[in-house]
Amino acid sequence: MALTTAGIPSSWATRPVKVEKVQPVQPGFPEQPIKFSVIGMNHGHIYGQIGAMQRAGGILVAYYAVEPEIMEQFNKRYPEAKPARSADEIYEDTSIQLILSAAIPSDRADIGIQAMKHGKDFMSDKPGIISLEKLEEVKKVQKETGRIFSILYSERMENKASVKASELVRAGAIGKVVQTVNLAPHRMNIPSRPEWFFDTKYYGGIITDIGSHQVDQFLYYTGSTRAIVVGAQAGNVHYPQYPEFEDFGDAILRGNGGMGYIRVDWFTPDGLDTWGDGRLTILGTEGFIELRKYTDLAGRPGGNHLFLVDGKETRYIDCSDQYLPFGELFSNDILHRTETAMSQDHCFLATEVTLQAQAQTQRIKMEL
Repeated sequence: MALTTAGIPSSWATRPVKVEKVQPVQPGFPEQPIKFSVIGMNHGHIYGQIGAMQRAGGILVAYYAVEPEIMEQFNKRYPEAKPARSADEIYEDTSIQLILSAAIPSDRADIGIQAMKHGKDFMSDKPGIISLEKLEEVKKVQKETGRIFSILYSERMENKASVKASELVRAGAIGKVVQTVNLAPHRMNIPSRPEWFFDTKYYGGIITDIGSHQVDQFLYYTGSTRAIVVGAQAGNVHYPQYPEFEDFGDAILRGNGGMGYIRVDWFTPDGLDTWGDGRLTILGTEGFIELRKYTDLAGRPGGNHLFLVDGKETRYIDCSDQYLPFGELFSNDILHRTETAMSQDHCFLATEVTLQAQAQTQRIKMEL
C-alpha cells in the first residue's frame, strides 16, 4: 500500500469531496394565521422573531416600547401594525394569541409572565430568563396557565445549516452523537451598544447571554434530557472601562446523551466580513459534522456551510436554500397545543443549565 509522507494511504489523500446543495421546498402555512404583537424591542433580534412568524403567515397586530425613539423606528418599518399606548393595551386585547419580546434581558421574563397570565403564548429573544429564581417563577406560571413560554434559539432554529444538521443527526448520518463543540465569537461594535449591554445585572453574563444558544444546541443534538456543568469560567480580559462586562467565557457540559464544550467571546476582529465565525462540530460514533454558519474563511462565499464525514466519504452541503420550519411549527403548536417546534421541558432545561453554568463560573482575572 502506497503511503504519503504523513504515513497515510495515498488513496485517502485523493478522495474527492462530494458537493451537494439543499433543494428549496415550498413553505407550509397553518390553517389560520397567528395574530401576534410585540412588547419590548431593545435588541435587533426582534426582527428575526417577527420574520419567523410572518413567514408562516402570522399577522403583526400591535407593538409597544417605553422608548419613543424605538416606537418611531418600528412605525417606519411596520406601518401596517398599530402602535399601542401601553403594554396593558396589548395584554388585554383578546384577539392577540402571541406576544414576542426582545426587551432588555432582565425584563423579558416578567413580560412573559404577564403574557401567560393574560392567556397568551410568549416568545422571547435569548436570554429569556437571567436568574434561577426567575426561572422558577416562570415555570410556576407556565404550569398554572398552560401557555407556551418559548425562547427563540435562532442559532439552531433559524440557521439553515443547523436545521440541515438536525435532519442528518435524526437520520443517523453520523451514528450516535458523542459531543458537540460550539465556538461562538461575536463582534463588539461598541458605538452601537446601549448602556445595559455592559452590565451583567441587565444581560446576565456572557454564558447566560451568548452561551444560551450553545447550551440549547448541546442538549438538542446530543438528545440530553438531563445535564450537569463540569466546569465554567468567564470574565473581562480586555475592556477595563466596562467593569461589569464579560468578554470571554467557556464551559464543559455532560448530559445523559453526550458531552459538550462551548466557547463564547466578544473578540471578532473588524477584518471579518460578518459579526462572527460561528462554528459547530458534532462528533458521532460513525462520523462528524462541522458547520461554518456565517462565513467560510478564505473559502466558499456566504454562510450556511455544512461538512459531513462518515465511513464512506466527505461531503460538502450548501444549505443556503434549506427551509426554516420554526415559524410554521410554532404557529401550529399555538393552534393545536402541541410541542413540535420545541418542547417546554427543553426550553426550561436549556435555560436552567445555562444559568447554572453562569452561576458556577470561576472568575477570570487577567488583562491581555
